[in-house]
Amino acid sequence: MSATLCVASAGTVAVHVAAAFTLAWTHSVERTRWEEDWRLTGDGRLAIVEARVKGSGAGMEPPDGAVLRDGWWTYAPSLAPRDRLVLAASGATGGGWTICFGADCAELGGDAGAPVEIRACTADAR
Repeated sequence: MSATLCVASAGTVAVHVAAAFTLAWTHSVERTRWEEDWRLTGDGRLAIVEARVKGSGAGMEPPDGAVLRDGWWTYAPSLAPRDRLVLAASGATGGGWTICFGADCAELGGDAGAPVEIRACTADAR
């Protein structure tokens, strides 16, 4: 059976047959692009694989060990896997989040509303 991820937003749950995704957004003050690559672990948790930031600015310095590659500071965050990601949807930042499963992308949380949740799907969520 393929890995599936559920994205709950605006009262709906979208199911994606994927074991990995990229989450991207633009910093609300510095207007700098951020991207994170995530994967679904064997035990159904979300693990960050790599993060990238296009430049730097106040409060967003690249961490130790980051490498500048093609204009992006790239690094591997040392965060423990988590059960879910919760993304704020304030509508006050001038844009939301972009989630991509390969070439298939969608915008999330651009308008004020309930937070967006990303997690492994359970049998009852499909």
